[in-house]
Amino acid sequence: MQQIINFVIRNKNFLLYLFLLFIALGFTVQSHSYHQSRFFNSSNWITGSVYETFNGFSTYFGLSEENAKLVEENKQLRKLLFNRETQNVSALDSTQSVYTITTGQVIKNSYAEPRNYITINQGEKDSVLPDMGVITEKGILGIVENTSGNYSSVQSILNEKSTINAKLKNTAHFGSLVWNAQRYNVVQLVDIPRLVPLTVGDTIVTGGMSSIFPGDIPIGTIQKFDLDTSNSFYQIDVRLFNDMTNIKNVYIVQNNDREEILELEAETINEQ
Repeated sequence: MQQIINFVIRNKNFLLYLFLLFIALGFTVQSHSYHQSRFFNSSNWITGSVYETFNGFSTYFGLSEENAKLVEENKQLRKLLFNRETQNVSALDSTQSVYTITTGQVIKNSYAEPRNYITINQGEKDSVLPDMGVITEKGILGIVENTSGNYSSVQSILNEKSTINAKLKNTAHFGSLVWNAQRYNVVQLVDIPRLVPLTVGDTIVTGGMSSIFPGDIPIGTIQKFDLDTSNSFYQIDVRLFNDMTNIKNVYIVQNNDREEILELEAETINEQ
């Protein structure tokens, strides 16, 4: 307390000056509308800047929560989209839903080997099983190959063993999506006959002819194509929509009718 008193005594002239200055400024602002307007505008600008700064900090630290909300919302929207494409359902949680969507994140990703795999943080405890499709918000990613309790290994489309049913979006002609193990952002579409009209930039999507992926999931666009004159089929390079070097959030797609479909197909083959 004594130190405060000593400070006031030592600086009494300066403190008196500040006191009188504030009084003078107050009278000036009160008696002139122009100064009053300028004062409040300046005050609002300072206050707004402070609030904007704090809002920026709070927004930054809340990004993780917002991202989780967006992923969940996208999951519900995709589930609704897939099920509407296969049948007329009115509710996301209808017992008649063909597809179930599970969200996950990539914890390991390879793209520079002939046989690339992706590890995700969802496994058997999350009802993830082999032969489920994995996609992102931009398109197809791969197929679940092995699972443990908490994790799954996904065979990437950048795998020379991968073969996925795909089609031209404009004409619905089907082929097989494979990879020649050369470029991480380009895969190949084969078995498209020479009579099919092609244009660079045409969109390639999933064919929906398997029990793994729904139809019309984006894959990429035609980058170039050549005709194999020996068998009259095109060799098509498809530039992927996904950046395979930067994958984080994924959606695991389960076809709830897959087992029934496979049993029916096996029974049909055995009867031949």
